Amino acid sequence: MDMITKEQYEFALAKVEELLPLVGDDTPANDKKALELSLMSDIVIAYEKLHYPVEKPTVSELIELSLEEKGITQRELANNIGVSPSRVNDYISGRSEPTLKIARLLCMVLNISPSAMLRV
Repeated sequence: MDMITKEQYEFALAKVEELLPLVGDDTPANDKKALELSLMSDIVIAYEKLHYPVEKPTVSELIELSLEEKGITQRELANNIGVSPSRVNDYISGRSEPTLKIARLLCMVLNISPSAMLRV
């Protein structure tokens, strides 16, 4: 796809918002509105990937989000991975990076993918 202008993006975004309520799961894929929605969505996605890339979460953000998701306290996590609660706090605040051994345990305990932990 060639370079999409801001105007084309805004047009496509408005079309997507207009078409979304009109196209449901039961709409045939070859329906005019469904096809138009698909094309406009592709334009919006391509533009946003280029102009609004999503940053990968940091290790500290991953740990914090996972604790929240699982309802685990920093103290419970510390007990599960064999470090002090203040060390877990250092990881979350970004004052310290976990060692490879601890990162592996964090992945297992918090169910974080190793690639996310390594930010790849």
